[in-house]
Amino acid sequence: MPTTPAAATNSSPNGTQQPILLELVDEMGHTIGTAEKLAAHQAPGRLHRAFSVFLFDEQGRLLLQRRALGKYHSPGVWSNTCCGHPYPGEAPFAAAARRTYEELGVSPSLMAEAGTVRYNHPDPASGLVEQEFNHLFVGMVQATLRPDPDEVEQTAFVTAAELAERHARDTFSAWFMTVLDAARPAIKELTGPAGGW
Repeated sequence: MPTTPAAATNSSPNGTQQPILLELVDEMGHTIGTAEKLAAHQAPGRLHRAFSVFLFDEQGRLLLQRRALGKYHSPGVWSNTCCGHPYPGEAPFAAAARRTYEELGVSPSLMAEAGTVRYNHPDPASGLVEQEFNHLFVGMVQATLRPDPDEVEQTAFVTAAELAERHARDTFSAWFMTVLDAARPAIKELTGPAGGW
């Protein structure tokens, strides 16, 4: 997998991994400091910057991913196309595009900002807490997926009706419905009234 300039800042010259830092924010989304990734997610959680991406194919179907079983947070659950955290000082849009490529091997097309949402979602399975100021993005995927198996267990394109069935049957991330509902106005604008979103 390619190493991006932002990712390179987390590797030391001898190749050992440095702790990943997240950007802590206030309730208005202004940066107030940094914290190590795991520490920021330990209860009660510290409010930090995040992003969520929703990509659609040309038929208006949403790309879902099932998170890899080896992930420390919410392993094996279904979620939106991609989500993550900008590195300190990294623009959320750039982070969203970078992480989508790292996880799924594709670059989003026509990706646009879709607002922000603030939430506090504990993960019952791990005891970790998502206290996030989340930047939302919607766009298109027009290339063949090449998922990184360390990040993504499975992918699926779903219509709105298929998502409702899957959501009733399968386990989804604690934050999924919050970010989906917040992004719906932009999703409807992207996919049109016939998409059913």
